[in-house]
Amino acid sequence: MRIRPAAITLTPAAEQRIADLMARAPADAIGVKLSTPRRGCSGLAYSVDYVTEAVPFDEMIETPGGTFFVDGGSILYLVGSVMDWVEDDFAAGFTFANPNAKGACGCGESFTV
Repeated sequence: MRIRPAAITLTPAAEQRIADLMARAPADAIGVKLSTPRRGCSGLAYSVDYVTEAVPFDEMIETPGGTFFVDGGSILYLVGSVMDWVEDDFAAGFTFANPNAKGACGCGESFTV
């Protein structure tokens, strides 16, 4: 059996943010999950939430700070993406370099594939 690469790459800053989130997570949280729900003016958005149970088709990525899950229904939209955590004086949040995104809304909250 060949080991396949993860669908998404996490930068060290994103891994550290996951560790920070898991350090103060609710007691029943087993990890952090990325999904792409339908919303926003472009169709899909990135959503990062705590997860309390593993779902069979979700991808699990072990990081130094905890388990990161990628929603099984979102993987095709995210393959090859890089997830980063960026902070400056005025804002902080996860950012995504997604080679599958064909466009995004002006505010950056949603994207199309």
